[in-house]
Amino acid sequence: MRIRNLNSFIKVAKLGSFHAAATQLHTSQPAISARIATLEDELGVRLFKRDQSGTQLTTRGMQLLPFAERLVAISNEMKTQLNDKAPEEGIFRIGIADTVAHLWLKDLLKVWREQHPMIQFELTIDLSQALYTQLQEHHLDLAIMVYSDQGAILTKPLCAYPQSWVATPEFAATHKVSSIQDLAHLTILSFPINTGPGRHLQQLFKDQPEMPKLHTSNSVSGLIAMAEQGAGVALLTDPLVQGAIDAGRLEKLHVYPEAPLLHFCTGWRQDEDRILPQLLAESASQLIQSPLNPGDFTSIEDGKY
Repeated sequence: MRIRNLNSFIKVAKLGSFHAAATQLHTSQPAISARIATLEDELGVRLFKRDQSGTQLTTRGMQLLPFAERLVAISNEMKTQLNDKAPEEGIFRIGIADTVAHLWLKDLLKVWREQHPMIQFELTIDLSQALYTQLQEHHLDLAIMVYSDQGAILTKPLCAYPQSWVATPEFAATHKVSSIQDLAHLTILSFPINTGPGRHLQQLFKDQPEMPKLHTSNSVSGLIAMAEQGAGVALLTDPLVQGAIDAGRLEKLHVYPEAPLLHFCTGWRQDEDRILPQLLAESASQLIQSPLNPGDFTSIEDGKY
């Protein structure tokens, strides 16, 4: 069903004349008649009746009119937004999980500033659960965070990073670790228990006779520093610790079962009517999933977390 035919239908209905509609639309009366005939064939109903008083809508025509007006209005709004050359301005508030900030913040800001030079970006680096709450409360416009299956926020899958248990070589040499049972007797360095990684650890050790001692931090840098100082075993995403492993400051422990992937997503509110959150989310996805980037990650398809 073509918008042009619906628009012609609306004009004839409003003006009560095929000739008047043709004049206003800068076309011929036969062209308007052909468009109406096509629309009637598609719908299988008569839309107009002609009598001595002029051209009148049929009952079916009156039913169609409000739908046609809404469809044409949506089409016009879509064209206006997509063809709007005026740059967006103002402050846009973005929340970024600490892990993503360590890996991608510099590159993300560079891309966003090039694409949207009139926007001022106000950044918040925090735990993913806090970012989710700030989105809900309208304190953020977009977040890049660990995925959480909560329906109040629209999410777009971004990437999934492998995680590894790491400790200093000295710690690894004096503590033989190959299973969750072995880890349960050690000090574990973790994000707070109300975060996704923290909840995963609670679930991981729930069947053990005793819970390990947890030292928590909401900072990636803090956890890495504690691990490098020999304070315990940390579960962190591979790209964050690869440099320390290559330099010999940390060592990867081979623990069964392997830790799950840590999934990240972009998210924005369902009541957000601007296109900018989606544009920024798309550019983040293109950057992070680029084959030229240095990160070690697994991309994920829409809806597969």
